[in-house]
Amino acid sequence: MRFARWVFLVAGLCGIAIMAPMYFLEERLGLDHPPTITHPEIYYGFVGVTLAWQLLFLVIAYDPIRFRLAMLPAVFEKASFVIAILVLCVFGRVTGSVIGFAVLDAAWMVLFSVAYPLTAKARI
Repeated sequence: MRFARWVFLVAGLCGIAIMAPMYFLEERLGLDHPPTITHPEIYYGFVGVTLAWQLLFLVIAYDPIRFRLAMLPAVFEKASFVIAILVLCVFGRVTGSVIGFAVLDAAWMVLFSVAYPLTAKARI
């Protein structure tokens, strides 16, 4: 249980640290990685949903046994981004920092996947 608590706590805190500044970086992102954002509702929706997931990770960290079932969609959340970026990378549609964030999410996905069965053993 201690492993799951730390994994989800660190994941949530790191995710908040990475995503919260995105609310203030829309213009900068368009300058650094053109073209500019043409659908801000999708951009801010993505940031908001991603931040909500980080809060869920903190909830799981608070009581991993009680919220163990939420670990499964947390693994899916990470896997969906990793798989999407892998496919886009194969087609040459992403580079650089996006691939780095996908690698980071892949590491979290593995850690979440390990935490799930370990937490089951702690329930006994």
